[in-house]
Amino acid sequence: MSDFFHQATSGFLKPIAEFLEDESISEIMINGFDQVYIEKGGKLEKTKNSFEDSDQLMAAVRRIAQAVGKKIDEDQPILDGRLGDGSRIHAVIPPVAKKGIYLTIRKFTKESMKLKTLVKVGALSLEMAKFLNLCASLKKNILVSGGTSSGKTTLLNVISSLIPPDDRIVVIEDASELDLAQTHVLPLETLHAQKEGGVEVSIRDLVRASLRMRPDRIVIGEVRSGEAMDLLQAMNTGHDGSMATIHANSPFGALSRLETLAMMSNVDLPLMALRSQIGSAMEVIVQTSRLRDGSRKITHISEVLGVDEAGHYQVQDVFVYQVKKVDAQGRILGDHQATGKLPSFYREAKMQGFTISRSMFEKK
Repeated sequence: MSDFFHQATSGFLKPIAEFLEDESISEIMINGFDQVYIEKGGKLEKTKNSFEDSDQLMAAVRRIAQAVGKKIDEDQPILDGRLGDGSRIHAVIPPVAKKGIYLTIRKFTKESMKLKTLVKVGALSLEMAKFLNLCASLKKNILVSGGTSSGKTTLLNVISSLIPPDDRIVVIEDASELDLAQTHVLPLETLHAQKEGGVEVSIRDLVRASLRMRPDRIVIGEVRSGEAMDLLQAMNTGHDGSMATIHANSPFGALSRLETLAMMSNVDLPLMALRSQIGSAMEVIVQTSRLRDGSRKITHISEVLGVDEAGHYQVQDVFVYQVKKVDAQGRILGDHQATGKLPSFYREAKMQGFTISRSMFEKK
């Protein structure tokens, strides 16, 4: 728990103190003073806890805003911030919030997640972990795709940890959540105007700035708008090994979403030309999903093979998650399997001296 939360639990955040102290709880969602939800083990639960009234909750929100160096009022009814320990804070107040005051706290996990940890909990197989390590070592451009609360950022953090320690890495985020252990890391964060006429720096501004910083790798927390075009151009002009996340529910959906976001850049490019750029820039898509039992799994690792003559994306799954059954407790049981398709860069990996066996891609 952050020092801020530790001090607040005996005061203005006392109604949710037990949730702030419980490390098994990842998120706290307050929908008005009398409704408090938590996420625990990947599932949402409604609690019996509540604040005394809206005034008490509003006072708490104002204290939090002060802690993150921002303000929240009727003129600026939305607060998005990050505490020193990495915990994310998001608040919305009336008149925008119609049922009172909404406050969401996404707690920062102290323990750094590693690839072997994800293997241990069944999020992916050992073969998949080896393949991702190979993709990072070969400087393949990787797109992490997933829905809301599917673990995209956690997964990007894990995959980016596979980047060699001597690479110069520029990390671009809306609010800093990634924590790379390499020594040559340059984190950049967007700046939102706090008053009318104030300075605002977007992700797109930062992507453009990063290209002048001689990066070996560019890592973007989430592609959300026109910066998609700048990322594609960077990937197609020598910035190999770049990584990003995107909000989508399948590998094909990720490419379609990327296409839509690139169109928001106002760059006048024919659709076929845009798809060609996406097909040549994006090489590997890692799809993560939150299943209905609350577990998070990597459901696909897919390779993008470009576009065909009709302009359709060519994607082949290398690994997939197969659901076998649901047990009596409602847990989804399944396993990760290779599809039998060799990645197109298999020979490249062998030529560069990587120890890689055909057997890891064989369908069992």
